[in-house]
Parts: sequence; C-alpha cells; structure tokens
Amino acid sequence: MRHTISVLVENKFGVLARVAGMISGRGFNIDSLNVAPTHDASLSRITIVLKGDDAALDLCTKQLRKLVNVVEVMDFKDGQTIARELVLVKVRADAKTRPEILQIKEIFRARIANLAQDSLIIEVTGEDEKVSAFLGLLEPFGILEIARTGRLALKR
Repeated sequence: MRHTISVLVENKFGVLARVAGMISGRGFNIDSLNVAPTHDASLSRITIVLKGDDAALDLCTKQLRKLVNVVEVMDFKDGQTIARELVLVKVRADAKTRPEILQIKEIFRARIANLAQDSLIIEVTGEDEKVSAFLGLLEPFGILEIARTGRLALKR
C-alpha cells in the first residue's frame, strides 16, 4: 500500500539523513522525497511517499517521532490531503508535431517553460494521475528529459 507521510523538522544539519536512514532501515523503499523550508525559517517539511503495510508504517511513524529535531509526524490517509506534483518535461517537437503537443498542453493546463527549434520544455502541475496521463500522451513524440518534484501534500 502507498503512504504519504509529512514530517515537520527543525531546519538543522543532518536531520534529512537521519529521517531517510531510519525509513530505509525499516525496509521501506522511498518512492519520492521532497524537502523545503516552511513559512517559519527554523522548520522544514519533509514529504515522503513510500510503500508498505500498515503495521510496519505504524512502527515507522512511531520511530520518526522519537528522532531528535522531529517536531511533528503525520501519516495522511486517502482523502485527507491536497497533493500535487510539479514536472518539467522536455519533449521533441518539430514543425509537424508542435501543434498537437500544444493542444495536449492546453487540455492539461500546462505551461511552456522553454521553446526551442526542435523541442519544448513543458511545466505541468497536478495529482499523480494527471501527471502520468500527460506524460503518457507525450511519450510517442519523444521525451528527452524529465525532472519531477515528487509529491507535495498538506492536510485539508
């Protein structure tokens, strides 16, 4: 089962390494990891997406709460969060394929971040399903590069 965990931590050296090490030490594979400062410069939010059963996840969250510099740990259940991901995708786009790619971009409310003679860099933000569908439609044109933020989530 896929879980999203939000960990509010003090913004100090080594905290991310301790959190990630503890999670991997419990046998979880991290699908995505996102870290950034919050509105309070002394705190950062770590958003982790991982797979595992509920019992192991419960033990993992209890262990996270015991770590030094951890302020709060939240395990988000389905429907409790607003979750988004940002993706930059560089796709091959010549004069023949460009109009079709631009039409796909409009349907997904994506934005052009860069326009070159033989490629486009498109920025898309949304839920996992939206991003996956968008990338699936661009694949036949030739995806050259992708950069993804991973999931960001806040409790409703």
